[in-house]
Amino acid sequence: MQLTPLIAAHMGCAIAATAIGPVALWARRSGSAAKPRLHRAAGYAFVLLMLATAITTIFIRDHKLPNWQGFTPIHLLIPLTLAGLAYAFWSLSRGRIAQHSRTMRKLYFGACVTAGIFTLVPGRLIGDWFWHQMLAL
Repeated sequence: MQLTPLIAAHMGCAIAATAIGPVALWARRSGSAAKPRLHRAAGYAFVLLMLATAITTIFIRDHKLPNWQGFTPIHLLIPLTLAGLAYAFWSLSRGRIAQHSRTMRKLYFGACVTAGIFTLVPGRLIGDWFWHQMLAL
């Protein structure tokens, strides 16, 4: 697989979401250090980046790895991410802040951190870069 503009956009959004996620998560912690404006701004940015990441993923297909019509197992994160974002906003609209917070933490660690680790699998673009070019294996 080669780096196309679509894959570059996907990677850019995913990396930015991974970078801004902790800002959104920790800006709202309870106590005197809470920063609600920063939390809200970083949170909206995180959500938009996650939406862009999930939507661009729909159009990225890989026929080398185990797949079904180009969709690999990591594509299962698309509906989970979209459902998680919808559920987080639904919880927030109902005033269920703890539920919203748990959902957003799960989204961050599941869709950003875990998916990021799976990109290092040999045969994937970043995995090949990492294992073959950076580590010379």
